Amino acid sequence: MDDRGSVAFVNGASLAGFVRFYLVRNHARQFVRAWHGHKRERKLVSVVAGTALICCVKIDDWDNPSPDLEVERFVLSADKPAVLSIPSGFANGSQSLRDGTTICYFSDTTIEEAGPDDFRYPARTWDPWHVVER
Repeated sequence: MDDRGSVAFVNGASLAGFVRFYLVRNHARQFVRAWHGHKRERKLVSVVAGTALICCVKIDDWDNPSPDLEVERFVLSADKPAVLSIPSGFANGSQSLRDGTTICYFSDTTIEEAGPDDFRYPARTWDPWHVVER
């Protein structure tokens, strides 16, 4: 940061193999957008404004996943730029933690390729969307 403004970066994130990106901005803080999974598609996730809880779960059965699967939780913030890799075989979801949160998703498949590989589950199939007391 200097008198011109600031620069934020993640120098170690390779975009090789990723063919598209999209931005998600929820209408309200605390809004949950989940669960969306792919057998083959990989994603990179970065929060470009605000802060979000990003959660991932490795799917055991695409037609009838177990409700007891372990959910991994990550808090990403534009204040501390980072890139989260979501491998194929996972479902993911997000929750906006601040007003104006914008999440950028990079995908390694075209929209046409992603369609047949698209699996959706209700937002509370796994329910990590609460504050973890410390």
